[in-house]
Amino acid sequence: MTELIGTDGVARCSWGNSTPDYIDYHDKEWGTPLHGQDELYERLCLEAFQSGLSWITILRKRENFRKAFKQFKPVKVAKFGDADIERLMQDAGIVRNRAKILAAINNARAIADLDVPLDDLLWSFAPSSHRRPKTMADVPAITDESKAMAKELKKRGFAFLGPTTCYALMQATGMVDDHIETCFRAG
Repeated sequence: MTELIGTDGVARCSWGNSTPDYIDYHDKEWGTPLHGQDELYERLCLEAFQSGLSWITILRKRENFRKAFKQFKPVKVAKFGDADIERLMQDAGIVRNRAKILAAINNARAIADLDVPLDDLLWSFAPSSHRRPKTMADVPAITDESKAMAKELKKRGFAFLGPTTCYALMQATGMVDDHIETCFRAG
């Protein structure tokens, strides 16, 4: 299990040892319960932008995304129009994918139409029990809960959020704890 021990001697999930950016993200953020409309909207957007890309790409551009998307304040992003879309499409500091940009704006508007706080809606899909994986091979890509979350979000007008993206969101925001059993964060 030496691949699980970082050069600093700390046992982590194997992906958490691959770069200094990942070490910091793994150790301080991934799997930590996250609440708040703006915070969860940011994670929804970033997970959607990550689709088809490496998370390290998004992680390294996160500050640029925050600036481009008004600190992920849905009330501000919901007001974005054509000029904002074109501005974002020209911004080399973010992922310039029109469908993903439009989804981020659409999803900000969908938040405004919710009859329940985004925090309550998303966390309602957190499983009541979850078994910590023994190895990274035991970590699923989708679950019944992530399928249900994606279906509900789609029904409520959200875009670019399928079961895989929803499960990644659940992992990243601590709705499930997928730190492997030997990881120092497990517990």
